[in-house]
Amino acid sequence: MNKPQFDFEGRVALVTGASRGIGRSIAHGLAACGATVVVSSRKQEACEVVVEEIRAGGGKAIAAACNTGDPEAISAVMQRVDAEFGHLDVLINNAATNPYYGPVLEMDLGAFQKTLDVNLRGCFWAAVEAGRRMRANGKGAILNVSSVNGRRPMDGQVVYSMTKAGLINLTQGLAREWGRHGIRVNALLPGITETRFAAALHQDAQIMGLVQRLTPLGRIAQPDEMTGAALYLVSDLASYTTGEALTVDGGWLA
Repeated sequence: MNKPQFDFEGRVALVTGASRGIGRSIAHGLAACGATVVVSSRKQEACEVVVEEIRAGGGKAIAAACNTGDPEAISAVMQRVDAEFGHLDVLINNAATNPYYGPVLEMDLGAFQKTLDVNLRGCFWAAVEAGRRMRANGKGAILNVSSVNGRRPMDGQVVYSMTKAGLINLTQGLAREWGRHGIRVNALLPGITETRFAAALHQDAQIMGLVQRLTPLGRIAQPDEMTGAALYLVSDLASYTTGEALTVDGGWLA
């Protein structure tokens, strides 16, 4: 009865894109509930900053730099998890990119390919690498961080929105295939959140005006407001939840 509502004691969780924003908040939340967190992002120094924050609060974490656009880098991080812990219980597929914001007619194939490589191929390969390990353990939980754009494309983000829609479909497909192995796969769909990643949106006065008028809560989200939903979906409290795409958008899609 005295245990925290979300208990991850003894579990190892890998969080990609964890050096800032939503990923950083989820990493802190997992650590606060007892998980050993593998903090992953492109730059080792940025990962180490988050690890030091977690350790300063009494949590357990290590830094593991990884460019999720590179399948070999993903595999290398998973091999490090094997060597240091011997198991992986939770994967938070949060890393994403959006190198182009504007009319799709002006977008080049380089930006198109980079968006697919990180947002879809990277999440797919991280899930496969994690899934192989979780299958061997007979259990595991994967959370793919998608977006409300996966349900309703936003102007200036056609390709980004397409990848996030693909991630929802990937979530459902993996959930159907991997349930027999005790692996749950769910997706989180944040609305516009005040992060550096989404700066182009929350610094756009026209978009913010729409948000204030059309979102029932009348504002954008803070990164910490995604943490509770994320922890729920990878916790034992959601033991019968898989293939779900949970929207946390202040009512935007409503």
